[in-house]
Amino acid sequence: MTSILVTGGAGFIGSNFVHHVVTHTDFHVTVLDALTYAGNKASIESVLGERVEFVYGNICDAELVNELVANADIVVHFAAESHNDNSLNDPRPFVDTNIMGTFTLIEAARRHNTRFHHISTDEVYGDLELDDTERFTERTPYNPSSPYSSTKAGSDLLVRAWIRSFGLQATISNCSNNYGPFQHIEKFIPRQITNILSGIRPKLYGSGQNVRDWIHADDHSAAVLRIIERGVIGETYLIGADGEKSNLDVVKTILVAMGEPEDAFDLVSDRPGHDLRYAIDSSKLRAELGWKPAYNSFDDGIAATIEWYRVNRDWWEGHKNAVEEFYRKQGQ
Repeated sequence: MTSILVTGGAGFIGSNFVHHVVTHTDFHVTVLDALTYAGNKASIESVLGERVEFVYGNICDAELVNELVANADIVVHFAAESHNDNSLNDPRPFVDTNIMGTFTLIEAARRHNTRFHHISTDEVYGDLELDDTERFTERTPYNPSSPYSSTKAGSDLLVRAWIRSFGLQATISNCSNNYGPFQHIEKFIPRQITNILSGIRPKLYGSGQNVRDWIHADDHSAAVLRIIERGVIGETYLIGADGEKSNLDVVKTILVAMGEPEDAFDLVSDRPGHDLRYAIDSSKLRAELGWKPAYNSFDDGIAATIEWYRVNRDWWEGHKNAVEEFYRKQGQ
């Protein structure tokens, strides 16, 4: 049986991937997670057992990482500090986890000649003008604008250097913004959904014109699995679902889907250095590896996501007050 080590597998995107792997493969999965505020063991509780085991630990722990990588056929590296706002308040954890954690993992993978897949973000490319017709491709130069995106860019470059210098058996993927089950409610879409469910008006940065390219976490998981199975060592693949939406349109879509007036939201101060637009060209992944998204409609994906948060209130309600208090202090 193939053994796969998933770092950050109790986080949002990682836990969705764990569920996807359990459903669509016969792999044995080991989840390594430090259970920081964004990690939640409850997100994978339903699949823990004979095929899925959980290990509490930090990806900067070289001894633990070496032991786990030695027993894995594949490492899929999701673990990261990933919230832009938090990176502006305290950049240090982003350097520790995203740079040093990735270094620790690729050194272990190099030592044991273990297949490695590195999960990254489209934010490493900076942003595009709102009226630009271009989209990010695998050839777009890096131009990160926050401590978060700069440390993710640094981790990407480490993996690329280890591929070239040491023959690391690795691939990289840069994905657009994910949404779906198990996402921490500090993030944009679940914050708005849980605000409405809690009787709080949604909050929108600035004028809401900033554009993101959205993809459901299920589609991201399917793409990563396809890259593991068919991807060419040394290659980078961009993952996107042609889901460009302004933040204003997203809030309106959520409000209407939840039976509220589309203007029932408040504008709050914009965050520093807020990127204007992200847009992914995933044609390489689609043409070379035959992947395509299952959610062709953003409205369908949002409806499924709303229902998940409505049904799973016990997963998020205990954190809601603290999240809103944090944003209140920021004026957001």
